[in-house]
Amino acid sequence: MHSKFADDQLVKLEQKQLDVRASFVGNDILVTQRPNLSSEYTQFKSHFQDCMEMYAKAEEVTAYLDAHQEWFYRCAHPMEVEPIGEDSYALVIGHFGSFGYKLEPKIGLELLPQQDGIYCIRTIPIPNYVPQNYEVDFQASQTFVEVPTKEYFQGKNIDYEQLPPVITRVEWTLDLKVSLCFPQFIRKLPQSLIQTTGDRLLCQIVRSISRRLTYKVQQDFHDRRGLPLPKIR
Repeated sequence: MHSKFADDQLVKLEQKQLDVRASFVGNDILVTQRPNLSSEYTQFKSHFQDCMEMYAKAEEVTAYLDAHQEWFYRCAHPMEVEPIGEDSYALVIGHFGSFGYKLEPKIGLELLPQQDGIYCIRTIPIPNYVPQNYEVDFQASQTFVEVPTKEYFQGKNIDYEQLPPVITRVEWTLDLKVSLCFPQFIRKLPQSLIQTTGDRLLCQIVRSISRRLTYKVQQDFHDRRGLPLPKIR
């Protein structure tokens, strides 16, 4: 995914690029001095939450997610993916830029085995790679709630005959921190513009990893099992 920004203006993200169900809860900005570094980092952080429905029992959903080696590469496309370990991957998020400041963030993610029905994803270092002028801390978790289909869609105009007797609601939360070492000319800009620049990168990471990957996992799960995924009218 490639985004281009003019050097002399701020281009806002189009709202249609973000799924309307995604919830963005608060945002923060913090300027810090890193130990042993002369550079000044500006930290942006926020909390996101969302959900998706899987039209199968929870045990079938967890069995699919456990075998992430089978689906992660195709669902992460078009992001570049490289294996790090048995349960971890390096991802190139895409190009990001604003006011002449450009990045191509690359982060390592570890998909931890489930514990008590909870899946966690966390950032890990990428071997032989040192991020230049940025750091990303990605901490996500997923939980599962199995609900009778008729109860879940009560009052909705759908064809229950197309659906299994139960569905699994996958709920995820994400705590995201991004630290950026801006060049001097950006640090002289108004704080509101710096905040918007950081928020754009937060949204790009969420859109690329959490929202897009979640949607493609949902599609892949249903398509490969011949399970219905009807639209609620």
